[in-house]
Amino acid sequence: MNEEMVNKILEEVMKKVGAGAGGAAEAPCCEAGAGTCCMTEFVGTGFGDTIGLVIANVDPLLHEAMGIEKKYRSIGILGGRTGAGPQIMAADEAVKATNTEIIKIELARDTKGGAGHGNLIIFGAEDVSDARRAIEVCLAELNRTFGDVYANDAGHIELQYTARASHACEKAFGAPLGKAFGLLVGAPAAIGVLMSDVALKAANVELVGYASPAKGTSMTNEVILFMSGDSGAVRQSVIAAREAGMALLGALGDKPANSFPSYI
Repeated sequence: MNEEMVNKILEEVMKKVGAGAGGAAEAPCCEAGAGTCCMTEFVGTGFGDTIGLVIANVDPLLHEAMGIEKKYRSIGILGGRTGAGPQIMAADEAVKATNTEIIKIELARDTKGGAGHGNLIIFGAEDVSDARRAIEVCLAELNRTFGDVYANDAGHIELQYTARASHACEKAFGAPLGKAFGLLVGAPAAIGVLMSDVALKAANVELVGYASPAKGTSMTNEVILFMSGDSGAVRQSVIAAREAGMALLGALGDKPANSFPSYI
């Protein structure tokens, strides 16, 4: 077989392999960086390198390994590289709006090499449509819940507030159900200590919890304070902590900036 004939055969093979209907190359299922994917399990993406997924019928072996109640055959999955508070507060709104339950909330040592956490949140649902809706609510809420995260090259501060805590805040932070709840984060951790003191002195609130690098965090360089009480008092404490944190973090570098408007 001469070289010319070999080249013609190879050319025909490549045409059949590389071209779809009408001669156009088939587009990839999930395009890199496009925020879209054709997999039925994919729901969407959000700020903080957050991805939302659903599984309609969890494999029985995985179902058992994850410790999921038998009544929940479907799960919603939310995970992000940056942030924990924003995703958890978004999940709290999703639980209020859907027929789902928070199965697990896990905090990874992440923030893409920064001082804080990443996250994994699992919703349980009897119907996949409920799981999907919960993830959709979460992704839609992220631009709001990231509104009071301020950062510069030295670190970050974070403030969160809700007038009525639900099951995500209860599971993650021990928040009393149905009561106003707030949290603050300071990184480096030294900033968080002072922010905590300022918050507790600013108003009459109940201390729910305190976390530091070696206790209650995934060894992150953060101090986190959780508080509950009267709605106005909790909000006042959170705002006072924000003012202190902005000043302290700004002393280490540029003025801390948020990516979305403040909601508190």
